[in-house]
Amino acid sequence: MNILIIINESPLANEKAYNALRTGIQFQKDSHQVKIYLIADGVYCAVANTKVPAGANHILSMVEEVTKNGGEVKMCTSCGNTRGLSDIKMAEGVEWTNLKTLTDWTIQCEKVLIF
Repeated sequence: MNILIIINESPLANEKAYNALRTGIQFQKDSHQVKIYLIADGVYCAVANTKVPAGANHILSMVEEVTKNGGEVKMCTSCGNTRGLSDIKMAEGVEWTNLKTLTDWTIQCEKVLIF
């Protein structure tokens, strides 16, 4: 089954990004295809070389785990540019893209989860 997970929240705002990613990782363990689209403050999930506060979840490593296990992670280009991320190194395997990808994925996937 193809599953799309949309992450809207910053990884430090609350635990939504963490829960989205751990859900995606579990879907992969259950042999499902996972696609993750980062939009709005969710694009911060893909910023490489982030320092994680003590006790916080390491979101970047979870993003990279999804891609290493065959999942696709793409982020909204306009959201990244608006947040000044165009010259920042992003997580391995994350691609910048547009809303056309999001709309295509929404139609292609059997399940869509929004966090």
